[in-house]
Amino acid sequence: MSKKSRSRIWFLVHSWLAMPVWFFLLIICVTGTLATVSQEIVWLANPDVRASKPTYDAERLSYGQILQAIQRADPDVIVESISRPQEDHFALSASVSYPDGRTPTLYVNPYTGTIQGVSPQFDFRQFTRALHGWWLVPFTNGFSWGWYLVSMMGLPMLASLITGLVVYKKFWRGFLRPTLRINQGARIFWGDFHRLSGIWSIWFIAVISITGVWFLIQALLSDNHISISTEGIPPVVARDEVPLVEPGASVPRLDIDQAVEIASASIPGLEASFIGLPSNAYGHISVWGRGWYPLMFQGASINPYNGHVDHTRLLSDRTALEFVTESMRPLHTGDFGGLWLKLLWFVFGLLLSMMVLSGLLIWSKRTVQATAALAKRKPRVAKPEKPAPIRLGETAEGQP
Repeated sequence: MSKKSRSRIWFLVHSWLAMPVWFFLLIICVTGTLATVSQEIVWLANPDVRASKPTYDAERLSYGQILQAIQRADPDVIVESISRPQEDHFALSASVSYPDGRTPTLYVNPYTGTIQGVSPQFDFRQFTRALHGWWLVPFTNGFSWGWYLVSMMGLPMLASLITGLVVYKKFWRGFLRPTLRINQGARIFWGDFHRLSGIWSIWFIAVISITGVWFLIQALLSDNHISISTEGIPPVVARDEVPLVEPGASVPRLDIDQAVEIASASIPGLEASFIGLPSNAYGHISVWGRGWYPLMFQGASINPYNGHVDHTRLLSDRTALEFVTESMRPLHTGDFGGLWLKLLWFVFGLLLSMMVLSGLLIWSKRTVQATAALAKRKPRVAKPEKPAPIRLGETAEGQP
């Protein structure tokens, strides 16, 4: 076998081994695209998730009114937190606990305070995010190997983006004169589609690959017990500030609507979307929400007895590194600008999935054709050299 034939065989082996990587990347892109709008799919399938208005001009209840409505409907329930999704068409989520140990999440109508249903332990939204994020591999001791496997795909995606821009000379012409030939065969069509979708998805591929690489770094830091957070130790209420009450009497605490007003006055522009209630006598009322920067949350810990702001976590409290790293997850998921931004992420996710599929088709077709051509080739048999003619009067060595 010649050196050229051996090189061709090794190249084909390399091509076939790359096929599972292509398929794995395609599945990651498809599941990530579904995960972007998984919450909306649940909204379509489950009426309990919807924030239905009883009348056209109905107004949303305050957090305090929601809390009272839940306690009236079920006096045994202990409300631990109330969360308001970013889109107005979703019901509130209330994490509660019962004396028997159950800890469900309730769907609560934000206009009436009615408990509309109980969130399942593992719904379609959680399934798609777990399948996309860590391949459903359980977290037993730190981050699962599924998380590492998925996040490592950010490296070849980023490398493919860089090498694609280097190989495709003057790629910006694709914005001015896009070419997609549909009548010249499948190979030409998929090649044009691959290049065109790659050009228009440059920004999206960069965002997804860079944030994916950060998830890999995050797992490495966490599993090696390395922290870059400056948040510090969670605050607790001082012992001398906890009032003494008679056995069986209720502890007087601040109304959560007042806590929201105090937090909003302390953090200008705060739109409260999460309220955490104290789980013990030394716990604070936590008020969190987005402000002018939609990718990160700010919050305050309010003393439930005297209304003092004992602790705040603001954008200005983050270091430059934290400001970047805490923005990675919402940038990756597109969950920071409402429904229209999610749809934009969904469209470009579909485009990225189709680009991977087109690359897979082009690569597989070339590999199959090259393998078939190599299999059909007949091995070359070296022909024996003819002996030189011997002249009369000479020996075979040419001597007289």
